[in-house]
Amino acid sequence: MAVASLLAPALFTDRYELTMVAAALADGTAQRDCVFEVFARRLPHGRRYGVLAGTGRLLDALPHFRFGDDELAALRDQGLTDARLLDWLADFRFTGDIDGYAEGDLYFPGSPVLTVRAPFAQGVLLETLALSVLNHDSAIASAAARMVAAACERPCIEMGSRRTHEEAAVAAARAAYLVGFASSSNLAAGQRYGLPTTGTSAHAFTLLHDDERAAFQAQVSTLGPGTTLLVDTYDVDRGIRTAVEVAGPELGAIRLDSGDLPTLAAHARELLDSLGATKTRIVVTSDLDEYAISGLMAAPVDRYGVGTSLVTGSGAPTVGMVYKLVERDGRPVAKRSEGKRSVGGRKSAVRRHDDDGIAVAEVVSSRPIPAEDGDRNLIVPLVRAGARCSEPSPAEALAEARAHHERARAALPPEAWALSRGEPVLETLDA
Repeated sequence: MAVASLLAPALFTDRYELTMVAAALADGTAQRDCVFEVFARRLPHGRRYGVLAGTGRLLDALPHFRFGDDELAALRDQGLTDARLLDWLADFRFTGDIDGYAEGDLYFPGSPVLTVRAPFAQGVLLETLALSVLNHDSAIASAAARMVAAACERPCIEMGSRRTHEEAAVAAARAAYLVGFASSSNLAAGQRYGLPTTGTSAHAFTLLHDDERAAFQAQVSTLGPGTTLLVDTYDVDRGIRTAVEVAGPELGAIRLDSGDLPTLAAHARELLDSLGATKTRIVVTSDLDEYAISGLMAAPVDRYGVGTSLVTGSGAPTVGMVYKLVERDGRPVAKRSEGKRSVGGRKSAVRRHDDDGIAVAEVVSSRPIPAEDGDRNLIVPLVRAGARCSEPSPAEALAEARAHHERARAALPPEAWALSRGEPVLETLDA
């Protein structure tokens, strides 16, 4: 399948990657064997864990990371005219190895979620694309996981497409589904990744008609009585009564998109039951986040629609992953910059569990890690000699990541589920 979400991925990079390659080609260091690692120095303030997402998208893009005639012409137009660099880019193919945490796994400060071993020029060229994909998708997945936890098995619907860039919307839908969202409103996400899509109508459809009854009749006539009717355009009480009159007691659901949602949901449930629509579900939307969802737990709500708070920075703060050189020609290298220190050497990582299978620590070290009962190795092979280790379809890769995430989260200690601010639930240890 073509990676429609990444047009000319080779140009989704920062210029300084190319100037470094040009200088390394000139002085003969471009072929030095190097190891780069992706990790987050810290979690967003108050978060107890992060979720790795985007690995599948990155691996899908890798075979398309090429500099064809159009890309090279674009570089020349921007003043990159070094002949040695352009010739090297024209022949570029990634031939290195990539390892990392399985997509959907949890990460903590210092977790080496992606490791790239390649000649310097090849490895450094992937930095911007890798960070762009992993930072965005992991931020969405980490926020969405908190919402899924707050919903306590009530389904969440991703509906943030209108609040972000059109391609970011597709990636956000994928990341949200990975951590347990039930469906998305985004059709491109459904087409690319096979995730369920859903949607019925907005207030505009009601306002189009002469009255609410006519709008409901048109929708039910087209979609059947199992549809979801939006009942708060004018008056919720009247809207619910009209909805049941039109669709009958088999009405699938009503949607509430404004007002005091806990109070409205309780009233709606009582009214629906009194009208015989005891199986009609209540869906709520309106700028929900994990705290609003948690506040609705006592209300008779069946589904949550989440948009703005999931796909914008307020709900999904940046996870701050970095891409750092940690080894050169087999020797550890590290930054000493104040506040941005790194640890040299390629890392191994295991998650340590107690006798009940509950995670108790993350062990990360550039030295061999002595094995203990209950350890789970976290780093798996992803690419060897430039070729992906497995070739699942985008939908298969997403399904595997979703299942892996469920297993990883099931092993978290109880304090991980708290929405209050706290320290990372697992301590990152050095063996």
